[in-house]
Amino acid sequence: MKRLEELVRDNIYRLTPYSSARSEFKGDASVFVDANENPYDTLYNRYPDPLQTELKQKLSALKGVPAGNIFLGVGSDEAIDLLYRIFCEPRRDNVVAIDPTYGMYGVCADINEVEYRTVRLDDKFDIDIDALFAAVDDATKIIWLCSPNNPTGNSLSVGRVKEVISRFGGIVVLDEAYIDFSATLSLLGELHNWPNLVILQTFSKAWGSAGVRLGMAFADKAIIDIFNKVKYPYNINVLTQRYAVKLLDKAPLVKRRVEGIIRNRSVLEKLLRKCSCIKKIYPSDANFLLVSTTGAKEIYDYLVDTGIIVRNRHGITLCDECLRITVGTRDEIRRVAAALAAYDKK
Repeated sequence: MKRLEELVRDNIYRLTPYSSARSEFKGDASVFVDANENPYDTLYNRYPDPLQTELKQKLSALKGVPAGNIFLGVGSDEAIDLLYRIFCEPRRDNVVAIDPTYGMYGVCADINEVEYRTVRLDDKFDIDIDALFAAVDDATKIIWLCSPNNPTGNSLSVGRVKEVISRFGGIVVLDEAYIDFSATLSLLGELHNWPNLVILQTFSKAWGSAGVRLGMAFADKAIIDIFNKVKYPYNINVLTQRYAVKLLDKAPLVKRRVEGIIRNRSVLEKLLRKCSCIKKIYPSDANFLLVSTTGAKEIYDYLVDTGIIVRNRHGITLCDECLRITVGTRDEIRRVAAALAAYDKK
């Protein structure tokens, strides 16, 4: 890895962050008249902890990662955007990403005026190492990997992921949004081996909390410290922090629900195999299935008319005539399968 000061944008590395009242004082007191807050207790009249200390301590115990190696953002999208703002000089630097993958990496590149280079996955939806590094040059600051990948659903080869991290001198981002549904282990346990690795996870999927918008980034403390310099002072509101602290106490329930989704994934796959309009079901380590169909738009429109919404992925690289179907409840699975069976009979 290059030295961090070589990777971080010069103005960001030299940045003096905003110092909020709640970052200058931590502890207990009887009178708080430092932050110009309304003095009347409405439960929400005080600013939230800018570093989410209690929540990070609970996450640290659950994930086995020191609290100082954790950043919390408004969904994973905040961390994605911050990575561009921290490491990529607009109109000069570039990033490299696998293709197809999660669309926000490219959108944030456009927003930040950073060249976004894509490298097509191989025929097994895995990393083409030679092609990936052929796209890398001295101005490449970040490589984006997503495993399990969206929209393909498969886990990338762990050996190839580790090779990318080891060979690349810049930042490698490994998005593990769907890792809880995979038999492949997270690389969190090996985070300490790679100072250039940033791992993204989320409360949106396995934790069933997409509506609260809370994402996690795990990285070397030096990188997390820069995240905290650049983020807005109070980026995670008090409602979200309190909710997440209580949610972490329900980890056993979340685990059982994830196991149920994995079982439902198998049920959905078996039902879809009976439908002649489904040509192929791709292996999945996520909470969705990517399926090749006889006609993605026609089937999508038909399902919409029956009140069922799936995702049309036709036109995405390697996903011609494909639909992406999230694994729902048993009742939702049966409704999807019944609608497709009715479509077969048209």
